[in-house]
Amino acid sequence: MRVNSEGVSASQVYLPADQSHANLLNFFVKHFPHIAEDEWISRFKDGLILDQEGHALAANDAYLPNSHLIYFRRLDREPDIPYEEHILYQDEHILVADKPHFLPVTPSGLYLHQTLLNRLKKTTGIHTLSPIHRIDRDTAGLVIFSVNPHERSQYQNLFRDRAVKKIYEAIAPYSNDLEQKLPMNYQSRLEESEHFLQMHEIEGEPNSDTLIELIDKKQSWAKYRLTPGSGKKHQLRCHLNTLQIPIKNDQIYPVLTPYQEYDLDFSKPLQLLAKEVEFMDPITRALRSFRSSRELVF
Repeated sequence: MRVNSEGVSASQVYLPADQSHANLLNFFVKHFPHIAEDEWISRFKDGLILDQEGHALAANDAYLPNSHLIYFRRLDREPDIPYEEHILYQDEHILVADKPHFLPVTPSGLYLHQTLLNRLKKTTGIHTLSPIHRIDRDTAGLVIFSVNPHERSQYQNLFRDRAVKKIYEAIAPYSNDLEQKLPMNYQSRLEESEHFLQMHEIEGEPNSDTLIELIDKKQSWAKYRLTPGSGKKHQLRCHLNTLQIPIKNDQIYPVLTPYQEYDLDFSKPLQLLAKEVEFMDPITRALRSFRSSRELVF
């Protein structure tokens, strides 16, 4: 895996055999229309476009069909996340990190260096790190990474087969009526809504379930323990919202609030924490159990 001096992994692009282009610059501009031509010219000048042998290419080099090229992403401006992650555990198979709020797990959109993955690659020097599951950038807590690419699928299969016990904590409104029903195993059918950022519940056979327990209460707020039996997108956020106790500082439920990407309000983190995870390690056969050191405060 090729990486640059800042620990950012390269991406690969295939040059189709059924296309022809005046030069490499013409191909990149047409293949990635959302990136300005000047940016590609700059990347070529800075040696960020390479052949498979690692040789830097020029913008006017010939287009060679049926070949692969390597290129690096670059962002002129990226939101700064002023919180640090912590490594809770590391061996030759996995790394377990305790992620702060606001930090994305992997590069996307405006985020490249300010991601958990690239921060860990830079601090550990392990460029083969790969997350075996995801949590939202708004959510804090445990994220597990595979160290060896050939072992990654075995760890991912644990999540696919629901062989991982995950426990979350959340701060949400206190409801006396709901308390009388807790603990409860809430089930529903979740599907994508008209807006790609939001999930919603529809009629039909349930495809999601969450065990909801009350941990503590303080005036109008309560701390809940959430144990998901399934892993649907935004499952915990959607379930609590449907129960009329949306998670504190949620900018997606019940009302979708546009993100201020370059002016994040760090005073209002989503009060959702991936607190515990437990599983039988498929490589070592040891029982793995980890707990976040972070705490949600009323």
